[in-house]
Amino acid sequence: MKKQRKIYTFLLSLLLAFSLLLPGSIVPVEAAGGDMAVHFIDVGQGLAILVQSGGENLLYDGGNRSHADEVVQYLKNQEVETIDYMISSHYDEDHLGGLVKCLDNFEVDHVLGSDYVHTSDLFNTFMNTATANAITVEYPAVGDTYEFGTGSFTVMAPSGISKNSNDNSVVIRLVNGDNSFMFMGDAEETSEQDMISTGMNLDCDVLCLGHHGSASSTSWDLLEASTPSWAVVSCGKGNSYGHPTAETMGKLSDMDIPVFRTDDQGTVIAVSDGSTISWNQEPCNDYSSGDESTGSSSGSSDASTGSGVRYSGWSDSSQISDNSTETADTTDTQGAMVWISATGSKYHSIPNCGNMNPDNARQESESQALSEGYEACKKCW
Repeated sequence: MKKQRKIYTFLLSLLLAFSLLLPGSIVPVEAAGGDMAVHFIDVGQGLAILVQSGGENLLYDGGNRSHADEVVQYLKNQEVETIDYMISSHYDEDHLGGLVKCLDNFEVDHVLGSDYVHTSDLFNTFMNTATANAITVEYPAVGDTYEFGTGSFTVMAPSGISKNSNDNSVVIRLVNGDNSFMFMGDAEETSEQDMISTGMNLDCDVLCLGHHGSASSTSWDLLEASTPSWAVVSCGKGNSYGHPTAETMGKLSDMDIPVFRTDDQGTVIAVSDGSTISWNQEPCNDYSSGDESTGSSSGSSDASTGSGVRYSGWSDSSQISDNSTETADTTDTQGAMVWISATGSKYHSIPNCGNMNPDNARQESESQALSEGYEACKKCW
């Protein structure tokens, strides 16, 4: 059975890769049986994700206006006629622009959005176009779950409306069998902390980074809560924002999380059969920042290439900086010594992991920490 699954995964990967070699991606990627295909469409400096499963289609964001025609054509190439769920994460132009044209070119059953008013003309055009097509924009609440294709998706954010448009992003966790994806929109750390505080399951196989890999998103806490096996960055080559940032890419590198990037690789496609995830190409593992002059990869050559096997632990070799406080190498009668932060539920191998304040960290034995209910930090342990 394992041999058959490997052969199936190999053939599927070849099919996906071949489809992208053809002009305009003419050959549609079909999600058969219990499969779910997730297309991270290359829209330059923006975000657009098409999900196909069980004969249904979900479009999460549509890129900017300059890529609207490309998004429409991509969906037509994938034989989309009806968009069952159109989700506007928030109303910034690089996420909303393409959705307006999609409203005019496809039958749309449901439009989900964030319950705030943007000041742009594009926002008004989007709302007016929805109304003209007899569509009422729905504003989901955190925890709302929708059946979709062979799986479902749950709304994880926003828990409230902020003056920061990015933190108003509708974040969803998409599930197909044992596989899961998180689409973050432009959600930043405040929204991430709100999601963590709810206690909802944030675990995912694939994390589409918030705000195109900006430093204001993808906190250590979110990565620890979601433990992704792969990360996808949707951004434009040579963008003026420097996305993704060195800070964010450094976290992914430290955690040995394989990376896909649309600025390096174009459209990236993942297919879930409910237990494993296959990709149309291998991760680029390019951990360089968007403002670096070269696109050379600093990634590890032995990182996962999409086998569907989750990591059993994190690499901690790069977590200890030269100026970090030296951890004690002594042990007491109860075992190795660990570090406990002033807040949190994890114990650490170093006193300055993530956002920890080393001045407020304390040491105790690992066995004592376990007895107090602490768990090992996946970033540094």
